[in-house]
Amino acid sequence: MLLETISLVRDLPRLHEISSVLIRYGGGDLVRRLGVGGLLERAGRVLYWKESVEMEHLDPAQRFRQALEELGPTFIKLGQILATRVDLFSPNWIAELEKLQSNAPALPFERLLPQIKAALKGLDPHAVFDNLNTTPRASASIAQVYEANLKDGTPIIIKVRRPGIEAMIEADLRIMSHIARLVEVEFPESRRYQPRQVVQQFAKSLRRELDLAAEARSIQRFGEKFAADETVLIPKVYWDYTSHSMNVQQRIDGIPGNKLLDADAAGLDRKQLADNGANAVLRMILLHGHFHADPHPGNVFYMPGNRIALVDFGMTGMLTHERRNQIADLLISILTKDEMGLLDVLLEWTGDSVVNETKLASDVIEFVFNYSSVHLKDISFGNLILELTAMIREHHLVMPSDLTLLFKTLITLEGMGRQLDPEFDMGAHAEPFVKEVLRLRYSPEAVMKRGAHSVKDMFSVLTGLPRDLAKFFKELRRGRVRIDIDVKRLERFGQQIDRTTNRLTIGIMTASLVIGSSIVMTIQGGPKIFGMPFLGFLGFLIAVVNSLWIVFSIWRAGKE
Repeated sequence: MLLETISLVRDLPRLHEISSVLIRYGGGDLVRRLGVGGLLERAGRVLYWKESVEMEHLDPAQRFRQALEELGPTFIKLGQILATRVDLFSPNWIAELEKLQSNAPALPFERLLPQIKAALKGLDPHAVFDNLNTTPRASASIAQVYEANLKDGTPIIIKVRRPGIEAMIEADLRIMSHIARLVEVEFPESRRYQPRQVVQQFAKSLRRELDLAAEARSIQRFGEKFAADETVLIPKVYWDYTSHSMNVQQRIDGIPGNKLLDADAAGLDRKQLADNGANAVLRMILLHGHFHADPHPGNVFYMPGNRIALVDFGMTGMLTHERRNQIADLLISILTKDEMGLLDVLLEWTGDSVVNETKLASDVIEFVFNYSSVHLKDISFGNLILELTAMIREHHLVMPSDLTLLFKTLITLEGMGRQLDPEFDMGAHAEPFVKEVLRLRYSPEAVMKRGAHSVKDMFSVLTGLPRDLAKFFKELRRGRVRIDIDVKRLERFGQQIDRTTNRLTIGIMTASLVIGSSIVMTIQGGPKIFGMPFLGFLGFLIAVVNSLWIVFSIWRAGKE
């Protein structure tokens, strides 16, 4: 554990700040068990271990959310990602994490000007753009957005990354990575939640969000897919001014998604808006396999003709063909009362997690029975997902990250649809897309393609078999064949045996020292200490130290 923390020395100031916030919000025990407090205090950075009195009335979810807010952009983003993990957190935690917002106090335009000039290859933005408004239209934790016009009068927005944000986020990610490792060591029960994997996925997502050119590429892909759709508007990207730290997009001057009364005043049809928005996102999910993962009202604008405009593509999700087929199988299994089909889908989703299949099958049967007489159009996706994830949490299973993002998107989409139209029916919108997925799966072209892949794989195996067998027998004759057996928890079991052997060895050595020292005590002459033979006294002293070490290690093992 000490070796894990030594590498954090370069991030000591930030680590001290994080530890202080955690202690103030009731996480002092976590800081102690991870050994971070000892490291900081040995480095001369004193921690105040008293929890704030103001926090005593808050429940754990509120404390956690407020601590993340105080820790800044990286941790706010982490909280927003955790808010998608409906398989890990109960609804009250999800509701609290959903309150996290990326809004941040705006930096003066002058602070961002050097970065804008660098992105424009040294040119003055006032010379490149017209009507550049130096008051930000929006200010988030990672970037700020400004309004301007191109020289031909086209309205645009300029999205600029905050200066210094990348270095701060990288420091936080290093600390998170180390903490995740320490958590798995100190809290074995946390391993089923895969904290290191969660941090790795989060780091990948956050680095992608830092790359504003990557966001621009996503916008362009969505724009191409919806180019012929008159109900959806995706902003255009202006690549001449777009880079890693800045992107320039078409400005959307519509009615924000949370201004429903303004939509009514403009004569827009709420029901049609809900239909168009749901169809767009479901098409992304089930047909394209690439979807806007944050379709909340702040990222949606209502346009004339009941058109929906989507902005901010920093967070997107990807689904493979296999995953889309699994989602279709899930819905079909519920409708056809196919408990085994649903069980197979859940087991595929949960991968290598240890599960009591008998108990899970019983819960699946009950779940399917509750929806057995319900038509797809009458199913509330929000309730279905919440019940499904509650069952997964009960069995301590962990879903793949792409599914948690998908489920969160569907819940957000249904909630927004209900705000526009109280009679909004997600199931009715999903039904034609599910049927299209099934039609595409069993279309002649898809069947022939799968058949061709199968024949190709089989031919590859058959043609390579003689060579592989010849190589195997050649290695066998030379005695080079090695069999690797990977048994779960075998490594931990080996570590326990190693520790036990060490204790036994020290115990035998201690007993030998006691016996040898007792014999030495009977011999006269030689150096003395406290009136006793020095070597005998030294032997007893080492034996006492060894005994204390054995007792402490046994006690520590019992606490793990």
